[in-house]
Amino acid sequence: MKPYLIALDLDGTLLKEDKTISPFTKDVIRRAIDAGHFIVIATGRPYRASRMYYEELGLTTPIINFNGAFVHHPRQPSWGVRHSPLPLAVVKDIVELGETYRIKNILAEVMDDVYFHEHDDILLDIVRLGNPTIEIGDLRRSLGKDPTSVLVYTDSDHIEHIQSHLSNVYANVLHHRRWNEPWHVIEIIRHGVHKAVGLKQVADCFGIPRERVIAFGDEDNDLEMIAWAGLGVAMGNAIEPLKTVADDVTKSNEEDGIGLYLQDILGLQPSSRSERPGTDNTSLL
Repeated sequence: MKPYLIALDLDGTLLKEDKTISPFTKDVIRRAIDAGHFIVIATGRPYRASRMYYEELGLTTPIINFNGAFVHHPRQPSWGVRHSPLPLAVVKDIVELGETYRIKNILAEVMDDVYFHEHDDILLDIVRLGNPTIEIGDLRRSLGKDPTSVLVYTDSDHIEHIQSHLSNVYANVLHHRRWNEPWHVIEIIRHGVHKAVGLKQVADCFGIPRERVIAFGDEDNDLEMIAWAGLGVAMGNAIEPLKTVADDVTKSNEEDGIGLYLQDILGLQPSSRSERPGTDNTSLL
């Protein structure tokens, strides 16, 4: 079998609800690597918050972070960095929205450095994973570089108005998406940047054609990647719009959806380590 490039989203896809990778799926992924296939993580998380899973799987491939805005190779610095940040001037304009809309806070991330407009214990708890460098102060003065990503924290009454304003004024400059409840957060990256862009960069690096790219996801930030991949697979717990564009649907992240699907489609023989608790291994194929 010719090698496949297999892209894995993290939250809700590779990771169970307790943010761990099941032993079964981990074993299948390692056997896929041993069989010559390439595994790449494609996540909205920054590198500092996904590094532990990269290392846990023993990956030796590039990693796609910030939904494609930052792609690099942790083990090969010579591979280079593909960084697609937002224009700094636009970010400073967004800060001014706080005077019109009820924006609780804004934070900007420059790869793994985090800048807060104001102190915020709730958001600090979210971004502390990986021990980033954190600076707090007016972004119009403290932020001196084009940011990789911006988060706008508001309330339920204003979030749709802010999104509408961003779409009307900055349609050709930035792309935004809303976090799931209970978070009233708008995540902003550069226009035209998404996971499919990063995945194509990695596929080109390895010389793997689109038809031999498999991608797994569960949320709206996976839409472009699932649609672009030769085989886009939605998790059983995925949102309905993703299932609609996907080529196939597997079991949920709690049911080893990735492990079961890859073992089957790649023709990987079950190992003694890959038996799922309470499951007859012969029924996995």
